[in-house]
This record gives sequence, structure tokens and C-alpha cells, in this order.
Amino acid sequence: MLIQKLRLQRGWSQQQLAELSGLSVRTIQRIEQGQTASTESLKSLAAVFEIDFSSIHTEDTMSDPSHAQETQHALNRGVSLDEELAFRHVQDLKRFYLHLIRYVLVISMLAVINFVTNPHVLWVLWVALWWGVAILFHAARVFMLFPFFDAKWEKKQVEKRLGRSL
Repeated sequence: MLIQKLRLQRGWSQQQLAELSGLSVRTIQRIEQGQTASTESLKSLAAVFEIDFSSIHTEDTMSDPSHAQETQHALNRGVSLDEELAFRHVQDLKRFYLHLIRYVLVISMLAVINFVTNPHVLWVLWVALWWGVAILFHAARVFMLFPFFDAKWEKKQVEKRLGRSL
């Protein structure tokens, strides 16, 4: 996440960062999603961002048992937990909007096909209905319309299991 934070601070796209660093866009995406990066990739990124290699080099350390795994991952990547959650929420929003765009495009195409081939049987309504229900569930999760099983609930359950606060 530190790489994504640095990239966004400079207003660069993943494509621009890939060109400047000599890495592929896919490598940039993998690193930003928290997957491990090679030393060469990290050195290249450190040079592009003009920062010390050690500041972005994340060692695989054992998690501190007094912290939740999510908090430890966020700290290892050089971002606060709030920033980590904000990045994750924005990624969820992006996926939701892409899902919604696909829904509109596909249902529109299917409606045209339905009206051209067999206008007396509106089978496209069934597809639109069930996919629409899936969209509603996706929206409810992304916009936290039903706060069941959210991050607060998870934290409460972990604290209950550990018998102490995090």
C-alpha cells in the first residue's frame, strides 16, 4: 500500500509508474495489492520515488500477537490502518461501479436481442431481475447498508475470543 500511496501522492497512473520504473503494470498491481515483490522491483521503485530502499523494503516478520493481522499488514506496508481501510473501501467501490456498468451494458444488449428475436417472451426480465438482486446485495455490502458482520463485529469477536482488547 505504501507504493500506491506514493504513486497517488504524485498523481501517477499505474501505467506511468510502470514506464518510469521499468516494471510491468501487472507487477505494479501485484505490489499495490500487498503481494511480495522482488528486491530488484523494490529497488527500481525506490529509485523512481527517490526514497531509500530500506523505507519500502518490507521484511517478512512474524505478526505481533497483540495486533490484528490486518493492522500488522498495514503497518508492514507503511500505511496506517485508517489508510488501509480507506484504500480497501475505494477498491470495493470501484468493483461495485464496474459491476453496475457491466450489468447495464449486458442487460441492454440482451434486451435488444430479446426484442429482435422474440418480443412476445420477455426472458430478459428474468436475467435483469436476478442479476439486479445480486447488484443490490453488492451495494448493501459496499455501502454498509446492513452493518452485520462488518469490521466492528469482527474486531469485537476477536477481542471476545482473545479475552482482551486489541
